[in-house]
Amino acid sequence: MSEGRPAKAALLLCPSAAQVCLFAVNSLPLPSIMKPQIAVIDSNTLNCMALRSILCDMLPWADVLTYNSMEEFGSESHEMVVHYFAGAEIVFRNMPMFQANKRRTIVIVEGGSNTFSLSGFRTIDATQSEAGIVKDILRIHESGHPSGHRMTAAPAANNAEHTLSQRERDVLALMVKGYINKEIADRLNISTTTVIFHRKNISEKLNTRSIGRLTIYAVINGIVDIREL
Repeated sequence: MSEGRPAKAALLLCPSAAQVCLFAVNSLPLPSIMKPQIAVIDSNTLNCMALRSILCDMLPWADVLTYNSMEEFGSESHEMVVHYFAGAEIVFRNMPMFQANKRRTIVIVEGGSNTFSLSGFRTIDATQSEAGIVKDILRIHESGHPSGHRMTAAPAANNAEHTLSQRERDVLALMVKGYINKEIADRLNISTTTVIFHRKNISEKLNTRSIGRLTIYAVINGIVDIREL
């Protein structure tokens, strides 16, 4: 997915029916039939595809299911669905269901509309870049769990050889905060060429150039605090 293209993202809850929690920690893989599920319901197929791509990167141990209508959603069983990520129009037309599941619903809105927010729903603006969507997800997670729940997946190296150096961590922290190469160079007292070299190494080690995915990695690994973004 290109960095500048509007994209979607979503949240996850614990499989426990008694407690809702975003990005729950689960160190043991669940059997396929018991995997928690996220239902993405949006009439825009491209939106569903973009959202599913981000979710699968962030939470590989969950099943991300996409639907273009409530009729399609209703044709299957959903005992393991722990979170709904639904388009604004779909929520509006099926308000009783989503009102009853408000704590488990994120409404996809376009632009700065706050109608659903005023009604107590959590929302994400779908017109943002991928990085903006990811930051919103992380902020929602942070606000729901100020004492800390760690996410379980992010672009990461498979072995110690590819672990980021301290200087690369410094560069990454400034990258995800929105600083450009020259600003990073000035703040770290290094040359712009050196910054570019470090950025290249970071992308190669983490197998991604996406600022959104790099942001996820940086937050999960304690390189930046979500409140700094």
